[in-house]
Amino acid sequence: MIFKKKSLLQFCGVLILCAWLSGCATARKPAITLPVPAPVQTKGVYHKVNKGETLWRIAKTYKMSVEDIIVANRIPSAASIEENQLLLIPGVDSVKDVVPPQAPGGKDTDYWWPLKGRIISYFEDRKGAHINQGVDIKASENDPVKAAREGRVVFADHLAGYGLTVMLDHGDGFFTVYGHGDRVLVKLGDYVFRGEKIVQLGSDAQGAFVHFELRKGDDPKNPLHYLPREM
Repeated sequence: MIFKKKSLLQFCGVLILCAWLSGCATARKPAITLPVPAPVQTKGVYHKVNKGETLWRIAKTYKMSVEDIIVANRIPSAASIEENQLLLIPGVDSVKDVVPPQAPGGKDTDYWWPLKGRIISYFEDRKGAHINQGVDIKASENDPVKAAREGRVVFADHLAGYGLTVMLDHGDGFFTVYGHGDRVLVKLGDYVFRGEKIVQLGSDAQGAFVHFELRKGDDPKNPLHYLPREM
């Protein structure tokens, strides 16, 4: 494969990530647990969640990591934040207004669902001999899968354990992975925008679904902590 306008270092990085992903599909992994929450801090504020806000957007507003908020509020892997929920924002002294995300298709760093459907396997669910590193979303045969965020196509091929897979590099260390496809609708090196169709689903003995992962480097993140509550 030839990556247009990619340095050798970036190319090697993508190959390493693909190899790591392929290994995750078959290797038995220990269950991933959140760190033990730190003692209650004397400094912090409560942020009231407004409609459409995500942990990703809130964390960026307060200039902290998503994990900081998850730990402070003991948010489970299968849970999404809800409108009017109060979130403890540790280490800050004032509440801030969160800028609302743009609609799908806009140039923005927010993530949107790759398709609408029922989640049939959550992050950290056990799938046979390994732990799910993303979410599986039920769909119908021939449904299109859309880019969750704008980025460049750095992988578009079959990947062991994932089937036909597309990977997008979002340019800030984050990648999204779309597995279990039937037909790729983009080419290696293409720059795609959020909401653009990139994969068409097929169906097999497991039915039609997309396996969706969100990673920072080779570290898997829970997609529910980055996506809006509503599909």
